Amino acid sequence: MGRDVTAGADSREDRQQYRRKVQRCLDALAAMLNSESFAFHRRHMGLEIELNLVDDKLNPAMTNAVVLEKIADPDFVMELGQHNLELNVQPRPLDGNGAIELEEDIRTSLTRANSKAHDAGSDLVMIGILPTLREEHFDARWLSPSERYAVLNERIFAARGEEMLLNMEGEPMPGQGPDRLRSYAETILPEAACTSAQLHLQVAPEDFAAHWNAAQCLAGPQVALAANSPFLLGKALWHETRIPLFQQATDTRPEELKNQGVRPRVWFGERWITSIFDLFEENVRYFPGLLPEVHPEDPMTELAEGRAPALRELRVHNGTVWRWNRPVYDVVDGVPHLRVENRVLPAGPTVVDLIANAAFFYGVQRALVNEDRPLWTQMSFQAAEENLYSAARHGLGAQLYWPGIGWIPPDELVLRRLLPMAHEGLRDCGVSDAARERYLGIIEQRCVARRNGASWQRETVARLEQRGMNRDAALLGMLRAYLELMHTGEPVHTWPVG
Repeated sequence: MGRDVTAGADSREDRQQYRRKVQRCLDALAAMLNSESFAFHRRHMGLEIELNLVDDKLNPAMTNAVVLEKIADPDFVMELGQHNLELNVQPRPLDGNGAIELEEDIRTSLTRANSKAHDAGSDLVMIGILPTLREEHFDARWLSPSERYAVLNERIFAARGEEMLLNMEGEPMPGQGPDRLRSYAETILPEAACTSAQLHLQVAPEDFAAHWNAAQCLAGPQVALAANSPFLLGKALWHETRIPLFQQATDTRPEELKNQGVRPRVWFGERWITSIFDLFEENVRYFPGLLPEVHPEDPMTELAEGRAPALRELRVHNGTVWRWNRPVYDVVDGVPHLRVENRVLPAGPTVVDLIANAAFFYGVQRALVNEDRPLWTQMSFQAAEENLYSAARHGLGAQLYWPGIGWIPPDELVLRRLLPMAHEGLRDCGVSDAARERYLGIIEQRCVARRNGASWQRETVARLEQRGMNRDAALLGMLRAYLELMHTGEPVHTWPVG
């Protein structure tokens, strides 16, 4: 969720000072982009995995503080809800056997962490939305004890001026009509229901726009392939319910502002870009500061004295605009760099599925960036956005638009067009044949089987309901089977149903 903040004052003068400081950060970033300030020696990939904690009855376990103390590993950090943790995987080169080594390291970290969680009576679950969450788990007392979360919760609701409305209609289960969810929340904790896997790729400044545009093109196919969030509050909703839920759970707009077309803070964007600066500038132009805290560093002075500025205000502000592909400015050991943060994927179902999703994304993204005629010059930005929402709603049953093909199911698009591009892109990145074949082979078989985490969950719940279980019992039975299969480490397309 980002850096911690203090509650501090929030007067009119504070906001004016903050606005001036953010603009000065923008000016410093522009100056850096016009010079050779940024490090880029080798493509590095990074990964964040958000996790759920459950108790022995598979209900949310509000134990993250205790579990973190037992894990005692700085790579594991607190998240918004007390039933959430996040694993931050250290960046590493993309080439060679990096992906295979990454899979092994994540398995080791999660196995150790789960053993420590057991000492607190909890289990770790990698899943897009925990199906045993109930409205009572959105009570303010279940916010993690962080000043940032308390302040963010307070200011989102102050901006909105009313309760949060969760409102969506689902994809019908077999032989049933569509479920409808209409629920109110008095905290931002519904956001904690959304557990994701976030991919990072360090890029050179001159290559950022192409990589971001390519990531936007891929959002729809990514979500269709990897959907793993079909249930919320007992309802069968979208195949990737995280997408609409995250937008609604952080929405600062009352209905009147929505009707005026004011942009949501969870945002796909509205245009292709030519520079990373476009995205930071839009953030500042369109979104008021939620955490307007000013720090003493002057970024232009830092630049003049040969140091990399932290751009703290700009980065904190960027952390409260939840783009599905987010620009990242960071400084490591005094050297600044830029990253594309891909945020569309859910967590799970297994480590190998997660790494396969990452390999597919990095490979196709690379191939798209290398094309003589960029894909984003052949399709509208709105078509890419519609692909994302269609994929989130329908999963592998979606119809996606792709230039040169027209409307096509995701599995056919991947098998016919994107999978060969992924192989090409990973070869170009220097990924070993063993890693490329292992992970893209999983993507291929997932398409052939037409089974991802969401379809497996829905099929399993439908089967249990057909045997006479009610929805709550079926969800519990499904989650129990999910947890057992997750621990086998076998990819989801091989999982049995029922």
